Amino acid sequence: MMENKELQFDRLSRLDLNRVSPNNRALPFSPHGNNVYISSDTSSPYKDLAFPLNVYAHALLLQEGRADYLHYGLFQENQTDLCAAQQYSTDLLLNRLPSAPCRILEVGIGLGTTFSLLTQKGYQVNGITPDAQQITLIHKRLGTQAQVACQRLEDFEAAQDSFDVLLFQESAQYIEPLVIFNKGLDLLPEGGSLLIVDEFALRRVEAGVEGLHLLSDMLALATRLGFELVEQLDLSRMAAPTLDYLLRVTTLQRQRLMNDLSLNAECLEKLDESNQLYQEKYACGRFGYALLHFRKKQQPRWRLRLLEKNQVPDMLALFEQTFGHSMTPAMWHWKYGTGRGRAIGVWYENQLIAHYGGMVRKIFYFGQPQIAVQIGDVMVDSAKRGTLTKKGPFFLMAATFLERYIGYGKPYLLGFGFPNERAMKVAERQGLYVETGQMSEIEWQPLAKTPRWLTRLHVVDSSNVNENWIVTAIAQCWQSMVADLQEALVGVRDWTYLRDRYLSHPHQHYQIVLVINRFGRKVRGVLVLRHNPEGCEITDLVSPLKEIPLLIIHARRIAGMSGHHRLSCQITENFASYFVATGGIQQALPIRIPANAWSAGPALETLRNRWWLMSGDMDFR
Repeated sequence: MMENKELQFDRLSRLDLNRVSPNNRALPFSPHGNNVYISSDTSSPYKDLAFPLNVYAHALLLQEGRADYLHYGLFQENQTDLCAAQQYSTDLLLNRLPSAPCRILEVGIGLGTTFSLLTQKGYQVNGITPDAQQITLIHKRLGTQAQVACQRLEDFEAAQDSFDVLLFQESAQYIEPLVIFNKGLDLLPEGGSLLIVDEFALRRVEAGVEGLHLLSDMLALATRLGFELVEQLDLSRMAAPTLDYLLRVTTLQRQRLMNDLSLNAECLEKLDESNQLYQEKYACGRFGYALLHFRKKQQPRWRLRLLEKNQVPDMLALFEQTFGHSMTPAMWHWKYGTGRGRAIGVWYENQLIAHYGGMVRKIFYFGQPQIAVQIGDVMVDSAKRGTLTKKGPFFLMAATFLERYIGYGKPYLLGFGFPNERAMKVAERQGLYVETGQMSEIEWQPLAKTPRWLTRLHVVDSSNVNENWIVTAIAQCWQSMVADLQEALVGVRDWTYLRDRYLSHPHQHYQIVLVINRFGRKVRGVLVLRHNPEGCEITDLVSPLKEIPLLIIHARRIAGMSGHHRLSCQITENFASYFVATGGIQQALPIRIPANAWSAGPALETLRNRWWLMSGDMDFR
C-alpha cells in the first residue's frame, strides 16, 4: 500500500507487542524524515527499539519499575495499574487455550513475556517477529535456546497441521487478513484455533486510509475462508484507559524520556497527538478493541489469495483461456506493475480459476484530489462460471476486493469499471455494485484537410516529450478542465498520466496532438487519437469544456487527412451533450458504470451521472 509517514506514525503509535509491523512497513519516525537518533550511552535497555517502542518501554520502566508487555491493558473497574491490566489481557488469551501440551505459533512476540509464560505452562511454542531487535531482547531474557525466529508470517513455512493454535496479541492489525486466514488453513488442523486480541475499526465515515482492519470485514472473511467464530468479546471500554495512561505518563516523564532516549520534543508531541486522536475515535465508537476466537471448520472449496508476482503466468494463461487472446507480460507490468494495481485470485486445487484486478487511478472528486481503483480483468474459468451464487468464485473475490480496498478508510475511496451487461446484472443481484452511469458513442463524418487559419496542430511524440513548454501547456489545459468539472468525478489527465498511459503503452500507438493558436502559441486543448481499420477514435481529450467544438473540428480534419471514413469517441452519457452539439450522432452503448455498493463509502446518489469517462479510461487498450 502507498503509506505516508503520517500514517506510519499513527499506526506505530498504538501500544502493542509487535510495534514493528510484520509487514516491515513500520519505520522509526522523524518529522523531518530522518531516523530518530538514540544515544549509545543511555541506560535504557530498550534503547535499540524503534520509536515509539522505545518510548513506551522506557516510560513503563520509569513509571512502573518494569516493562513486561507493550500491548494495551484491560482495566477493570477502579483499576489504575497498567501492569496488572496488561496481565489481565494476556490471561484472557491464556484461558482460551487448549490444555498443555499443544503446539502454538505466537505471531508477534514483543518482549517475550507471553512466550515465556506459555513455555513455563508446558506448551510447545514457536514465536516469530520481523524485528531483529525484539529477537535480541528475547535471547537476552530467555536464552538463545528460545524457539523464536526473525520472520514475517507471510514468509513463514511449516508442514500442514503443524500447530494447534495461532496466537495474535496485537499483531493482526499489521498483517493482511487474507494472509492470516490462509496461514491458518495451512498450519492448523481441522478444529484448530486462531486467537486474536487487537484493535479494530468499528465503523468508517470518511475518506483516507485508516490503519486498523474493519471488524465486520474480518468476520466476513473468516467465514468465507472456512472458519467459524467461537467467541467475540468487545473489550473497548476496558482498553481505552490505556490511552489516558500513556498520555499522562509521557507528560510526567517527558524530560527523562527526551534525555534518556535522545528524543526531541516534537516527536513526543506528535506521539501525544496521535494518542489523542485515538482517544477521540474510541470515544465516538469508530475504533474498538476485541478478542476473537476462530476455529478452523473445514478446508474451503475455493482458496482466496492476493495475486503475487510469481503467479502472473497463471493469470496470463487464465486471461487467454477466458478472452481468447493473450496478454503479454509487458502488458501486465504496464497495467499492474510497481504498485499500479491490485489483484485477488481464486484457486481450486492449486489452479488459478478466477481473477479480479484493479488499476490505481488518481482522480478529482468534486474538485478534490482522491485515489480510485479501476476494476478490470475480471474473469472466471468457464468450467466454474456457472457458480454465480454468493458461494461462487466471482462473489468471493469481488466482495473481498471491495472490503479490502474500496470505501471509507480504505486505500481507494471509489471503484469504477466497465462490466458487460451480464457481469453487471450478476454483481447487482449479489449486492456488490449499483449503476451510476452509462457510456455513449458519438460519431462524425471526417472533414477535408482545409486549414484553420487561427489555430494549428502540434504532434507530441518521443522526440519532444520532455520539452518544458509542452509540459506546461498540458498542465494548463488540465487545470482548466478540472475547474470546469468541479461538480464531477474525473480521472487525472496531467502530463505524467498522458505520457504513461499513451506514449508508454507496450503495444498500441496513440497520437497526441496539441491544438495551438497561430498567434501567441496558446494551447487550446489536447487530443489523443487512435487510428485503426474501423476509423479514427478520440480516445481522450484535455481542455476547457468550451474548447470541445474546436477540438472536434480538428479531430475531424485529422481523420479526413488520414483517409478514415469515420471519427468517433466514447463518453459517459451525462457529458455526451457537449459532443452532440458539434454535429455528432449519439448511440447508447451496452456499457454501464458501476459503483461499490458493498462497503461503506460515499452515498451512491451523489455519484450518479457524475463521471467523466472516455474510452481511454475504459479498457486500457
